[in-house]
Amino acid sequence: MASAGEGWAVGSSIVVIGNFDGVHPGHRAVLAEARRRDPLLPLVVVTFWPHPVSVLRPEAAPLLLTSLEARIEHLTAAGADRVEVIDFTAEFASWSPAQFVERVLLPLAPKVVVVGENFRFGHRAAGTVDTLRELAAGRFEVDGLPLVKFGDEDTCSTRIREALAAGDVEHAAQHLGRPFCFRGVVSHGDRRGRELGFPTANLPVPANLACPADGVYAGFLTRRDGLDGRGERLGDGAPVPRWPAAISVGTNPTFGGLSRRVESYVLDRTDLELYDAPVTVEFVARIRGQVKFDGVSGLIAQMHTDVADCRRLLGLS
Repeated sequence: MASAGEGWAVGSSIVVIGNFDGVHPGHRAVLAEARRRDPLLPLVVVTFWPHPVSVLRPEAAPLLLTSLEARIEHLTAAGADRVEVIDFTAEFASWSPAQFVERVLLPLAPKVVVVGENFRFGHRAAGTVDTLRELAAGRFEVDGLPLVKFGDEDTCSTRIREALAAGDVEHAAQHLGRPFCFRGVVSHGDRRGRELGFPTANLPVPANLACPADGVYAGFLTRRDGLDGRGERLGDGAPVPRWPAAISVGTNPTFGGLSRRVESYVLDRTDLELYDAPVTVEFVARIRGQVKFDGVSGLIAQMHTDVADCRRLLGLS
């Protein structure tokens, strides 16, 4: 745990606490309310890594919607001035609610601590928002905010994971407040796509990260290192290219693949040099499920159909 807050004067910050996996609208509402409480004080976000369930019940660990790097970026974009990452260990999980307040919150010298109404903390999640208020009495204020809804559904990370597992990237986007994005570094694949006329940027899917169900999707690919499609530095003020792409998620069963990958074909581009580039793949709509073809000719014909469907779903035709 970072200790940069030690020695601050009482009332020196506004603090929000949570896992913030995905940084969805409910999370952003907590940050917005915290900022509203005192716009002049630094907004400090306390989050946990790895996910607490992965430590306490590894067999039930959820697939994460973002890496820690992406979570910090989203929190910063949502208004955080600082993000304090707690190393969630079995020892930390054994702390009582009072120890959590003494060791984590008081060094940050909060004026107000803002959390969601379902916030739990301390050993065996014994602490509630009411517990936090009791422990905070005379030292800082506590706000517990209601959950954000989309339609008649509470917005939560679990709901988003369920939508992704079903391949419903549009419903996931409704609860995220933005399209679901998958990040990674482009790896050297089999080069089979180039031979078929559809070169792809391939990203391996780590075992701990959520990804849409196997299938084909319409979306976009963006390079994140300030270079263009040929590896040249973008000029000052030049927009970052966001290329429309047909995206395949799965194991490539037609060729007996085993490892799960996200493969993005940028429409009408065979000249891109993206190996080892950090990229973001943005999922907009599902085209179809994964299919094992009997031969290459059937696969190529389907890929042409997929590209046409991709154009239509992205409004390009």
